[in-house]
Amino acid sequence: MQTGTQEATQKIDVGIAGFHLIGMVGTIKLTTGEAPDIVDITDRVKRLVAEAQVAMGMVVVFGKHTTTAVVLNENESGLRHDIAVLLERLAPRDQYYQHNDFDIRTENMNPDETPNGHSHMQAWLLGSNQVIPVMGGQMCLGTWQRIFLVELDSPRAREVVVQIWGVSGGNGHQKES
Repeated sequence: MQTGTQEATQKIDVGIAGFHLIGMVGTIKLTTGEAPDIVDITDRVKRLVAEAQVAMGMVVVFGKHTTTAVVLNENESGLRHDIAVLLERLAPRDQYYQHNDFDIRTENMNPDETPNGHSHMQAWLLGSNQVIPVMGGQMCLGTWQRIFLVELDSPRAREVVVQIWGVSGGNGHQKES
């Protein structure tokens, strides 16, 4: 489930002997659903890569939250189900976590704090970023690879930072002077 998606960008462009070094940062803003919500953000990242006009380089996709993950995998319903089952098996919601024990925990507390130790453990296992090569202006993803933001906690507004670095030139990606 996703609602209220937005994208924002900043771009730099530096000339180097017929080529241009390009750096661009974009932010994908979205609202997630109930965990685990596996949100395909591939097309939004592709739009940002196209906007950057990088012929060769890389894109870093980084989730700004400690209870989300950014992963590459196949977008297939059976696999999404299996991943949810695996995450629950590895870090069950109903297990004791000191993070959830508000009688002893005193750090990084919000007034509306909820028990979410399992979400942090799952995020720890999956990771918060992916680096994808860009060649010929396209991300080098495999046939079935998609980029996902995985919500591991509860529905809320989330941000994914997309940083693109590379050079223009060739393949119609050279900037005019």
